[in-house]
Amino acid sequence: MLPRGEYVDPRRVATWFINHADRDAGEAITPLKLQKLVYYGQAWFLANFDRPLFTEDIQAWAHGPVCPPIFHKYKGNGWEALPSERNMLLPKDIGSFLRAVFDEYGQFSAKKLERMTHQEDPWKETRGNLPPEARCEKVIPKILMRNYYAKRLGKKEKSKL
Repeated sequence: MLPRGEYVDPRRVATWFINHADRDAGEAITPLKLQKLVYYGQAWFLANFDRPLFTEDIQAWAHGPVCPPIFHKYKGNGWEALPSERNMLLPKDIGSFLRAVFDEYGQFSAKKLERMTHQEDPWKETRGNLPPEARCEKVIPKILMRNYYAKRLGKKEKSKL
């Protein structure tokens, strides 16, 4: 696993997810789906290891959690499937971790993943009483993500990372 104090660039995480779609089986990764996979990667890393996979923030946008650097990289693709990219190396155990996230969440459509995140506390609590379509750039606190998903693992809540 990553040594404490080391992080992965979220663009590498995004590239990993894009390149692991089974295009021959009809799988496609759109920018919307990619955002949710990156979010779940960060959330479950926080839950399992009590520290972030990457340092960049995730914001509670109208269509669910968004990592702005990923949004800006792929915003020109609209709703279209993203093509494979040149692989960016990740530590082997990080690839294995992302494979588990992809196996769990990659089966769902972008809109299904959006609905899932909308039903979960980190996105809901960060947005508060905003209407679903309202613009929002509030950061979803990493500790909120950690605690929500760690609870599913039977882990105790923490006050800080």
